[in-house]
Amino acid sequence: MNPQQFDVWKDDLEPVLILKVDEFQLLGYEEATKELVWQAGIQKLRKQPEFVPFYQFVNSFMRLSVTDYMNHVTISAYRGEMDGMDSGRNDLESLLDDVLRH
Repeated sequence: MNPQQFDVWKDDLEPVLILKVDEFQLLGYEEATKELVWQAGIQKLRKQPEFVPFYQFVNSFMRLSVTDYMNHVTISAYRGEMDGMDSGRNDLESLLDDVLRH
């Protein structure tokens, strides 16, 4: 599978990304952004060994849960992959507070 396939569809997925960001923010995850939702959704899709049709691609984002999102954000934070993770410990504490609050 060509790993660049998904990036081509990113612009087409913009309405879904906005929808998911709004959903997560309404549930109290104010830090949710389109890029974080994109990364969380694409993480599982990149592991698919076969071609993923566009309708399955969209469906996987529509089915993205808060749990999937927070798992991705937490793991990324521990790996230091998130933007703005300069202070490390303070950001992780903030993230854990957000997780424990929900």
